[in-house]
Amino acid sequence: MPVPSEPLGPGNGRNRDIECLRAVAVIGVAFHHMQGSLFHPGLPWIAQLFRHAQFWFGVDLFFAISGFIIARSLLPQVAACAGNVRQQAATIGAFWIRRFWRLLPSAWLWLGLILLATLACNRSGAFGSLHANLMATLAGMLDVANFRFADAIFRYEYGASFVYWSLSLEEQFYLLLPLLVVVLRRRIDLLMVALVLLQLCLFRTTLLMSIRTDALALGVLLAIAVPGRMYAALNPCFLLRLRAVRVLLPCLLLACLAWLASTDPLAMPFRISVIAAVSTILVWLASYDNDYLLPAGRFKRALVWIGARSYAIYLIHVPVYFLLRELCFRLGAAVILPAWLLAALAIGLIALLADLNYRFLEQPLREHGQRVAENFGQRWKDRQLPVYAPALLPSPSPAGEGQ
Repeated sequence: MPVPSEPLGPGNGRNRDIECLRAVAVIGVAFHHMQGSLFHPGLPWIAQLFRHAQFWFGVDLFFAISGFIIARSLLPQVAACAGNVRQQAATIGAFWIRRFWRLLPSAWLWLGLILLATLACNRSGAFGSLHANLMATLAGMLDVANFRFADAIFRYEYGASFVYWSLSLEEQFYLLLPLLVVVLRRRIDLLMVALVLLQLCLFRTTLLMSIRTDALALGVLLAIAVPGRMYAALNPCFLLRLRAVRVLLPCLLLACLAWLASTDPLAMPFRISVIAAVSTILVWLASYDNDYLLPAGRFKRALVWIGARSYAIYLIHVPVYFLLRELCFRLGAAVILPAWLLAALAIGLIALLADLNYRFLEQPLREHGQRVAENFGQRWKDRQLPVYAPALLPSPSPAGEGQ
């Protein structure tokens, strides 16, 4: 899912190409969920399209982006304080604080609104049962929604917040990655390679699909490679000479992802691994932030705008679909909206709510979280013995310096 990340790019700004990838990913996921969530039970032409191209691959693209962005920001910080347990603890604690304030307030807000809609705006039953949504809300708040999703799929009702499975998986990743980096140090790359190779050999059951981490691992490996010479040597600057024609490459890669997502898992059991690899190629092209995916212009600015709000769009789009279904149900047969108008209303409402969420919740709380994290880190690092303490206490042994 489109979990927001630390700023990355020239002058501490955002990487515009990464934002474009986020936009493409969230548009694909939102379109995928239209079938069945907004258009119920579905439109024939979309069903026909899905036989040849599906767009849920946006989730794996989000995973690759998150693995790269988070590792690119976190790994140098942890490496800078290697050997100093206190500074490492301060760095990891500050990272977790930033993630908390960046992600959970918006996630919990929309979980609450879904519950409210289930109680007060659900004559059509679009939002599902209260019990299912209560259980889904609890799973989302405890960051175990991916395990509930794996257990529920094809067996019982999950609830209207089913997209939270990917958020839970990413938050588990954010919790474990810093600890693994501290324990494994420079060998974190071997663990990431092992995760990729292991999942390449496995058939993806519903449980394994809900804990798939190959795209996250590949994103981390890309981040590890960035300071190296090979990353600089592989810079595809020749793409700039192709001018507008260079958009053919990302378009072909995205078409490949859509086709892979539509293939039969029994006929192609390794398709998820290939989707993760192709997604990482797109993130690699975007990582240079040099317009390799798309020339600068109005269309790119629009994608950057969408990408910046992709987290809110991801959280909001399914509740909006269900809300519009409820409104159509209440209007009854007196007003039958054509599919194009219903889609336009959904897009407009999602854009409005996502922008409000971004401006008045995400951004202010992100800045607040940054301040809280800085204060925490400074206080933690300052918790040391006074300078006169060695004169009063025995000198600590080297083994006790980090305690």
